[in-house]
Amino acid sequence: MVNVAINGFGRIGRLVLRAAAKNPKINVVAVNDPFIPTKYMEYMLKYDTVHGRFGGELAHDEQHIYVDGKPIRVFNELKPENIKWGGEQVQYVVESTGAFTTTEKASAHLQNGVEKVVISAPSSDAPMFVMGVNHELYEKNMHVVSNASCTTNCLAPLAKVVHDKFGIKEGLMTTVHAVTATQKTVDGPSKKDWRGGRGACFNIIPSSTGAAKAVGKVIPSLNGKLTGMSFRCYQVG
Repeated sequence: MVNVAINGFGRIGRLVLRAAAKNPKINVVAVNDPFIPTKYMEYMLKYDTVHGRFGGELAHDEQHIYVDGKPIRVFNELKPENIKWGGEQVQYVVESTGAFTTTEKASAHLQNGVEKVVISAPSSDAPMFVMGVNHELYEKNMHVVSNASCTTNCLAPLAKVVHDKFGIKEGLMTTVHAVTATQKTVDGPSKKDWRGGRGACFNIIPSSTGAAKAVGKVIPSLNGKLTGMSFRCYQVG
């Protein structure tokens, strides 16, 4: 069993904890989020619009949330280097804030006794892996890695199968993407992306995506051969 901590208790962080609660090989021992008190953490974990009510028993006190009676220490630090992971014997950190996506920034977790950091988003410089595609290239001396993005995890396996069997000279991909937290619930100002200012619940909104570029990092022989775009649709995920 490996001791895991989660930095950032947003959409990804909460779903990581939900998945980990079903996996006997993963022991979540700590969570850090500077903006969410434990009472609200319990509430957000308990009820999910997409995935429904959490199956286990939840509780909280000032410094913990409890999942089926097991305490999970909660920190409220802004900077990774200030989180006392070592006191909770954390081995791996899931970096899911979206703010610390470079090797340098994510490495701040390593100052507190952490062995490995997994970034839950694409990274400009950290080694990027998609299970079933290039995970065999992982080496033990890699202490900060990226798990790429949701779209990359969908696209890369398909691209690998087609490329290995037939070869890809160039490709265009389209992802039908669920609404994200950065979108507007009703029409509002969005100076950098006018279309992005339209109400998310009523429109299919074209958007850029870095998934095709990320596939080139996961499968180097496809680097520069794929491009694509995203359509933000009125659905949740």
